[in-house]
Amino acid sequence: MIDVSFEVFPPKTDGGLVQLREAAGRLAAARPRFISVTYGAGGSQRDRSFDAIDAVHASGAAIAAHVTCVGQPTGEVDAVLDRYEELGVRHVVALRGDPPQGIDAPYAAHPDGYQRTADLVATAARRERFGVIVSAYPERHPQSPTHEHDLDVLREKVDAGATAAITQMFFDVDTFASYLDRVRARGIDIPIVPGIFPIHSFDSVAGFAARCGASMPSSIADRFTACGDDTEAAQRLAVEIAGEQIDRLVTLGVEQVHLYTLNRSELALAVCERIGLTPAPAR
Repeated sequence: MIDVSFEVFPPKTDGGLVQLREAAGRLAAARPRFISVTYGAGGSQRDRSFDAIDAVHASGAAIAAHVTCVGQPTGEVDAVLDRYEELGVRHVVALRGDPPQGIDAPYAAHPDGYQRTADLVATAARRERFGVIVSAYPERHPQSPTHEHDLDVLREKVDAGATAAITQMFFDVDTFASYLDRVRARGIDIPIVPGIFPIHSFDSVAGFAARCGASMPSSIADRFTACGDDTEAAQRLAVEIAGEQIDRLVTLGVEQVHLYTLNRSELALAVCERIGLTPAPAR
């Protein structure tokens, strides 16, 4: 049986934190390896990340907390890692982070910050308390010049101490299979965990995927078009497509998948039910 992990994000309101706490409690019923909490760099956004970790911690699930390099001196980033230790975090997801102007904007490292993600990985790994997870890109990072450059960056992060990688969303399993072959051919042997994004809204997810450099197969678009305005049919289809992806990944020997939830436990748990992990929540 395949294992699962989930990703949630820090809500902007106190009411959203209450809802996250409830959602995390439901997600914990799937016995995930961890629930990851994304990170908003700086000021109140950073504090919201800490609040979200507290909310998820109440579920009893292990936590993987994101930390980024972008826009911060090393001292601020190190202080975040200190806080994660205080909060009992056992895994960190070490990322470069996107520029404030958006994923398509040119990236420039903070002059007093970590210059490469591998530098952040090495710092987190030296603490020994954390397992360090990094990102991977089956269809190439939007700012990467070549697939080989992406593999070079992943190799650097592994050499710095990364213990696993979670991929950007993808919707064509053949794309992941090809990527995994290239990763293994480079001698990179850490777990590469597929990132699965259940399509809660086709237009929204397709637009977001395009900005991230993830392609949407026309066959999936056609299946959602056939649903028309039937929202319930579209939700059932979202679960089925994610389940089909996971079924195929299992045949490739994949042992864990990571579900991007958008803080919506119902759809994520319906996918878990589809693959035999846990009952869907009562309605």
